[in-house]
Amino acid sequence: MARLTRVQQQERTRAAVLVAAREEFTEHGYTEAKVDRIAERAELTRGAVYSNFTGKRALYLAVLVDDAERAGATAEPPVESPDSAGQALGAFARVWLERLPLADDTPGSGHLQLRSLSGVLDTAPTRAALAELVRFEALLLALALESRPGADTRMVRPAALALTLLHGAAGLAENAPGVGDPFDLANAAEQLADIALTDDAEPPHLPFVAPARSAEDRWAAPGGLRDELTGHPVDLGDDGVVVVLGAARLSAAEEAVRAARPGDEVTIVVVMGDPAETGRLARLRLLDLVGCLRRVFTAGELPKLRVVFDDAGAVPTALGRSSFDDATELGVRVADELIVARAEGRGAGHAVARHDAVDRGWRSRNRTKATT
Repeated sequence: MARLTRVQQQERTRAAVLVAAREEFTEHGYTEAKVDRIAERAELTRGAVYSNFTGKRALYLAVLVDDAERAGATAEPPVESPDSAGQALGAFARVWLERLPLADDTPGSGHLQLRSLSGVLDTAPTRAALAELVRFEALLLALALESRPGADTRMVRPAALALTLLHGAAGLAENAPGVGDPFDLANAAEQLADIALTDDAEPPHLPFVAPARSAEDRWAAPGGLRDELTGHPVDLGDDGVVVVLGAARLSAAEEAVRAARPGDEVTIVVVMGDPAETGRLARLRLLDLVGCLRRVFTAGELPKLRVVFDDAGAVPTALGRSSFDDATELGVRVADELIVARAEGRGAGHAVARHDAVDRGWRSRNRTKATT
């Protein structure tokens, strides 16, 4: 029998650790689970576990991400999308509420099904990332709702209210499984689409954001990236706007989306200072949200936004950024395989989305060169 390569052996070890960890978390839940017992279940040393995962938090999140990926792979898309924003919110809530634990679930298994983060987010970076992720989830849900006939132009606040309702129900069900009727909750979510809410003004810092800098830089777009909403490969060489956001700046995605021109391809590239923890947290939340969206909306009616996870930082590196973290915010506008505008810092995505010098300047010069 051929000997396993080092990579194959690492993959086998990692798979064994995940299986053992799932058993441990199912039986004991996150708080009471022990890394030593996980190592014993996997018939490995404690060191072998830590060589693949930085700690119990990273391991728990890895188990949840693995479960979310499995659930997404088996999701059945709808034949057609709901007719209205209210019906879509109700359908989304019904799908989301399927994860609530039942009265006879064990605490550990109920937490896994619920994707419970109770006791997990005990660091400032992970809590800050979660707050931004909830806002980002609300934007993605709102963009799908806004495509429904008769919907308001901006549905972020109703979407955020619906997510608050669902997560509140989850918190109650975690401590008292079986409490709360999912059908009542879904009906309540449906009504949120028609609540009259005053549209929030633009963030106060936007008027003070410096305009993007015009550029004519050749753009060597990194390959091997995937859109998490569709599962399709992403070509960052396409004309449009590319915004790189750290996990603690994801709410800035709305600034770029709202400022983009009609027809712009907008891509949000998510980077993390700690891929093992905040990175897995971000992937977990997005996988769960997208899994629900795919069961409510047809592929053609998913949010017109590309979302890319860039754990290795290939995109900021290609843009000349030698380091990145959870607070990173930078953007570029791409046209004809050139970077024609750049911005960095707070409001960078908004600045490059609004940049219009390319149409009046670079394109006219390029056409002149092409005809000479």
